[in-house]
Amino acid sequence: MSMQKKPQLVEAVMFFGDGIIQKAMFFAEFEAVLDGVVDMPEFADQQVRAAYVLINPRLLIRSAVFFYLDFDERGKADTGWNMPLRHLAEKAGRGPDLGAGPIRLACRSQCPVSWHQMHMWDPDLAPGHNELSLLRDAVKVNRLGMLVEEESPPVELERLQMAHEEKWHAPPDPEQEQARLQAEQEDQEQRLKTAQLIKQLRLRITSLTQQNDDEVAQLKLAAEQQSSELNARIQSLQHALQQQEELNLNLKADLSGHAANLSNVREEMTSQLKAAERHAQSATELLRGQFDKELQAKISAAVMDYKEQIAIREVELAYHKEREIHLQQDLERLQAEHEKLAGQGTDQILQRLAALGVVFVVYHPGAGHLTIPLQDIARYQDNPMAYVAAKCFVSEEQYSGWLEHYQQPGCVALLPSGERCGMPVDRVDTPSRFVPGESNCCARHRASKRA
Repeated sequence: MSMQKKPQLVEAVMFFGDGIIQKAMFFAEFEAVLDGVVDMPEFADQQVRAAYVLINPRLLIRSAVFFYLDFDERGKADTGWNMPLRHLAEKAGRGPDLGAGPIRLACRSQCPVSWHQMHMWDPDLAPGHNELSLLRDAVKVNRLGMLVEEESPPVELERLQMAHEEKWHAPPDPEQEQARLQAEQEDQEQRLKTAQLIKQLRLRITSLTQQNDDEVAQLKLAAEQQSSELNARIQSLQHALQQQEELNLNLKADLSGHAANLSNVREEMTSQLKAAERHAQSATELLRGQFDKELQAKISAAVMDYKEQIAIREVELAYHKEREIHLQQDLERLQAEHEKLAGQGTDQILQRLAALGVVFVVYHPGAGHLTIPLQDIARYQDNPMAYVAAKCFVSEEQYSGWLEHYQQPGCVALLPSGERCGMPVDRVDTPSRFVPGESNCCARHRASKRA
């Protein structure tokens, strides 16, 4: 007798988002994500809701564990995440029937290991948005491409054996038997539907109770924090009020002392005022005499000061007049010398310089240092560019084009936009070897001109 093989269950992880299942993968791929081998950029900087499921060969869910997983800004899974998903799936309580009998369900409100409860979540079981049904349908679609076990074929008629005649019985009424079987089947289906509905309602009640407890705990914590803040503020206000009362008492005491002092000061000032009135007339006469004496002394000092300043200004004016006379004489002398030099003429000056051995040398690119004879000075002054071009045995136009190329060796051809090409070209160091349109153009524009 051959042993029947136990059907192999497949481990998978489903990721929820925006009311759908965004991604599904085998558990081996999920382990690669946890080890940092594979990143998930679509979940970058998010806390994702996920479910670990065990699927039988007929694409039916046997166990489900709902948990949270955090991803950093690069889509890498939290390195500190560590939940025993397989253990939680084995120890989980019973859940709704998703086609293969009641599943094992581990979630926030039904967690077999209490310290993992904070990292788990409850699926939404509301009609029209049942996330367990969403999970069941996603498995049925077989997005992971799992191998599906075919249904067992019916037994062939040739393999059926007939019982002995003494074991035969009178067949029951077919209609009654069919009605009984149909009633039993409907009753059984009704019982299963009722049990599944009760289980879903209990799970939803448990989930809502857990959410209510969490909200109550949060409200209680907020109330305690607000109460502690109000108590601290009341104590602070009471302390400030006590300090203000003490300050008011001190101010009242100081005010009483100041009032007494002011009364004494008023009496003393009254007596001083009366004494000042008695001596005011004599003091006024004495002050008037002193003021007249000081005023006369100040006037005399000011007159002396002004006389000294006038004398200094007169001396300075005489000095400026004398200097102006000297400058006028120097100006007249320089004008005479200028007229004398202008009468001699430029040619005489140049001849005198040449007789003294002065040589006229200039530098131009392409020609180098040129020594200009005395008879060529006028021609050089009239057109230096033409003079240098003749020394280089080229025309003035060719020398000008070469000089522009020498100073900035770039392609001068115009682009369709009207700008110069500007592509760097080889510099030609000698004006006689410069060919306009060839030496100052790049290879592309030289070719276009030849064409």
